[in-house]
Amino acid sequence: MKAFQSWGRIPAVSQKIIFPQWRNVLSLNDIDNRLLAYGRGRSYGDSCLNDQGAICVTSRMDHFIHFDKEQGLLRCESGVGLDDILALIVPQGWFLPVTPGTKYVTLGGAIANDVHGKNHHLNGTFGCHVTKLELLRTTGERLQCSLDENTDLFRATIGGLGLTGLITWAEIRLKKIVSPLMDTETLRFKNLNEFFSLAEESDQDWEYTVSWIDCLAQGENLGRGLFMRGRHSDVPARETREVRNPILNMPMDAPGFLLNQYTIHLFNTLYYRKNRTNPLVTQGHYDPFFYPLDSIKNWNRMYGRRGFYQYQCVVPLTDGQGIITELLKTIAASGMGSFLSVLKKFGDIQSPGMLSFPRQGVTLALDFPNYGERVLALFEQLDRIVMQAKGAVYPAKDARMSIEAFQCYFPQWRDFSQHRDPGMSSSFWRRVMGE
Repeated sequence: MKAFQSWGRIPAVSQKIIFPQWRNVLSLNDIDNRLLAYGRGRSYGDSCLNDQGAICVTSRMDHFIHFDKEQGLLRCESGVGLDDILALIVPQGWFLPVTPGTKYVTLGGAIANDVHGKNHHLNGTFGCHVTKLELLRTTGERLQCSLDENTDLFRATIGGLGLTGLITWAEIRLKKIVSPLMDTETLRFKNLNEFFSLAEESDQDWEYTVSWIDCLAQGENLGRGLFMRGRHSDVPARETREVRNPILNMPMDAPGFLLNQYTIHLFNTLYYRKNRTNPLVTQGHYDPFFYPLDSIKNWNRMYGRRGFYQYQCVVPLTDGQGIITELLKTIAASGMGSFLSVLKKFGDIQSPGMLSFPRQGVTLALDFPNYGERVLALFEQLDRIVMQAKGAVYPAKDARMSIEAFQCYFPQWRDFSQHRDPGMSSSFWRRVMGE
């Protein structure tokens, strides 16, 4: 039987599983448990979990409703995956306006977590491109929500972590493209100074930018990494084979002894030097550029049976370099490095969502094996730095933030609470509310 876990596989929970069949006959008011929608479980922490409650698995709510190929408007049920959407729209000359680092998430999950992508500096968050949606409340009410109708509930639902009700369907505005190909460049940078220079230089001419960094590098190499930037090709592809993911599989949990300071340091050093040419200029299918980890099925098993945490924060652009420097020095001093460390500049496009994470600044995301109390103590140190800077930590990636930290990161939480469906809950929400 499928285990309905989070992607980080932390924490273990016990929850009732419900499979709705069809949006038009679905009813929530006869369910006697606290309820939460569950898509594909790609949230890293406990925002998609509901210990001692019930989860409504949306995998069977996977129907397309309407696709306006002229205007680029797509309406479908909330359980449709972004992978299925891409398979439909790309051959018709359209693309997702914003996409996260995996296509194996549902439309409802993308809205509930207000996901962001490599083009935040130009296009904002996913929620910026949602035109309307239908929300089913546990009272039985069905409400259409948009910026013109039930506006406050619409704003609470975008980035609302599934706590305002069940999204049955949503409509999004797509992006026009002429080719599934991407023109990309990968540039090696020696430190944070060079990263910020590249980010500033690339903001106007490149729609997509992101960087991998070596989080264990210190001294004059602090923050060194690879800067990746891309844009949709203007040249139509004569023939492009569809990428079939995943092509590899992680069949079992990796042994714990493989994950240590030395193997992580070796990996980071080799990865930093992997490009023989600098810059590396390529043209290829969009899939490897946007979704490199999707080529490995069950890649979360590489962190072993104890699972892993991801820590993603955003700090203001004012003194962003200084704050990121302090965070990286703290991580390097701990000796607990990360294989996957991502640095990206967010733009100034404000999301409509009340609890949305992205805001103008610099975001740093890192994966850490579950080292137990050691890594939790490190996160407390990082939290103090982020709170002092008036930044935030991403709820979709979190499994441990405190009540104090949540209320500091998301000062609109009181306004949001007025629109939460009392019949909806999650392990995350009860933790940060002290319930």
